[in-house]
Amino acid sequence: MSYFDAASSAPLHPVARQALLAALDEGWADPARLYREGRRARLLLDAAREAAAEAVGCRPDELVFTPSGTRAVHDGIAGALAGRRRAGRHLIVSAVEHSSVLHAAAAHEAAGGTVTEVPVDRTGRVAPGAYAAALREAPGGVALACLQSANHEVGTLQPVAEAAEECAAADVPLLVDAAQSLGWGPTEGNWSLLAASAHKWGGPAGVGLLAVRKGVRFRTVQPADERESGRSPGFENLPAIVAAAASLRAVRAEAAAEAERLRGLVERIRTRVPELVPDIEVVGDPERRLPHLVTFSCLYVDGEALLHELDRAEFSVSSGSSCTSSTLTPSHVLRAMGVLSEGNVRVSLPRGTAEADVDRFLEALPGVVAGVRERLGAPKAAEAEAAADPQPEPEPEPGLVVDSLGKRCPIPVIELAKVIGEVPVGGVVTVLADDEAARLDIPAWCEMRGQAYEGERPADRGVAYRVRRRA
Repeated sequence: MSYFDAASSAPLHPVARQALLAALDEGWADPARLYREGRRARLLLDAAREAAAEAVGCRPDELVFTPSGTRAVHDGIAGALAGRRRAGRHLIVSAVEHSSVLHAAAAHEAAGGTVTEVPVDRTGRVAPGAYAAALREAPGGVALACLQSANHEVGTLQPVAEAAEECAAADVPLLVDAAQSLGWGPTEGNWSLLAASAHKWGGPAGVGLLAVRKGVRFRTVQPADERESGRSPGFENLPAIVAAAASLRAVRAEAAAEAERLRGLVERIRTRVPELVPDIEVVGDPERRLPHLVTFSCLYVDGEALLHELDRAEFSVSSGSSCTSSTLTPSHVLRAMGVLSEGNVRVSLPRGTAEADVDRFLEALPGVVAGVRERLGAPKAAEAEAAADPQPEPEPEPGLVVDSLGKRCPIPVIELAKVIGEVPVGGVVTVLADDEAARLDIPAWCEMRGQAYEGERPADRGVAYRVRRRA
């Protein structure tokens, strides 16, 4: 089995395993106690904090360990908002932040605060100056801004250093979610708070990091105790913390060479997949991206079926398709980017991935996609090309209505593709659909197939999407 989902959770690094086992023997006592076993545990905790702080680029007394990366994000946002309540109650986030940030933003809004979502371009990147504009246009005083260092779904790197300067000029702290990037290198720029999660770089699950720079106003919201500077109460999971810090140091030592190697494998996937499989869109920034991650979306494919078939072919991958989600809505990242969501596949290679595994994936993918498309009744590539052919047809109808109400992605798009050739150039196909994914996937299909998307209007049930056939 080839595990290609390191962005969700990286395999445990060998150094993490060794450190965890050693710390189970040496670090079981309470590090707050003064007897011998407690002092030994305190030495381990202090050493782990120093190692983690060095990797983050902060002082040891600025960093605390939390029970998870999500907890670090939630505590960091809540603490900064509480500490700067007098400055204002406005929060700025990007539209493609991890769900942990967006959940915290929703809770802040429900409590009476206000939130601005900064948009991204089609590669998933925040535009230069976007945070400066959001700060200027905020409806009230801004307490905090948040920006991820790299996107977890498409790998796009964000301009953290530039955003940090824009925030500093407005005297607003910037919290960076560095979960996906910290194992590859430090986060550049004058950030104020940083959160990360050990299982993303090959450490054990259940360990997060929260760094709060000196001078940042911060007030712990939850009941505090004497541990972790009062910012993360409860008994520390010392063996896991030791393993997290040791593995972070180890992966950083390997990062430059492994990043270069994996970037080459990812570039092969980015280049070969569109050549091997028709009607595929590779998404994310082609240059400013994480070295190990690539995401693409396939027209006329059910994402859940595609992931199941790849699993049967012994490849573990992830997806942002609505078809793989209990909410039946597309990934908020893909939606913010305005790219195709159906048949979405995220490949994130763990360290040590063999070239042969990537070659085997590229060999298997065309057959897997073709099989899923055939079962769904998708048009063949030749049929799709003929449907897009601008040559006049004998006595066609000037317009058609496709009723896809009650049908999930990618069926509305498949039915649109099948009938677009039945209207003349300039004719309109109206697709009736009540699947939220259609709002994203029909415009994306039009862009990929050279047709004109003319917008949507409410229908008796669902939404009517208008597509005009053009040369």
